[in-house]
Amino acid sequence: MNSKILFVGEGPGQKEDLTGLPFVGRSGELLDELLKEINLSRKKIYIANIIKCRPPNNRDPLPEEIAACINYLRWQFKIINPKIIICIGRIAAQKIIKKDFRITREHGEWFKKKNIEIMATFHPAALLRNPNNLVYAREDFQKIKLKLGQLIS
Repeated sequence: MNSKILFVGEGPGQKEDLTGLPFVGRSGELLDELLKEINLSRKKIYIANIIKCRPPNNRDPLPEEIAACINYLRWQFKIINPKIIICIGRIAAQKIIKKDFRITREHGEWFKKKNIEIMATFHPAALLRNPNNLVYAREDFQKIKLKLGQLIS
């Protein structure tokens, strides 16, 4: 599969583990809404996760759990061959962009690695907990739309 845009989350939550699908439930509905606002659908993107199994009690993944899954994610990158990677949340951004990434300060900023444009935005679950950041996430998604337009034209 070649998708121009790859979204990378932290890992599956409980509902994702049960269904085997990424971003389901309220978080998935919010992600779908944000995608729709920029004329994208899940059919046009690929969604992956840093880790492939949900940590107990939905805690942050441990470094050894990330290390166990990172080569699989690299393999996904190679197969999908995206032009844009969107890190969904802090954990993904800290692994893909830089270790000390601060989502509240650096969301919406573009980084470039190996000719791939990379940006991080808020995780939909975090937006559900703190809806005040939804305005910033919407701005981030508009930046995604602009970047995608630049890369396709």
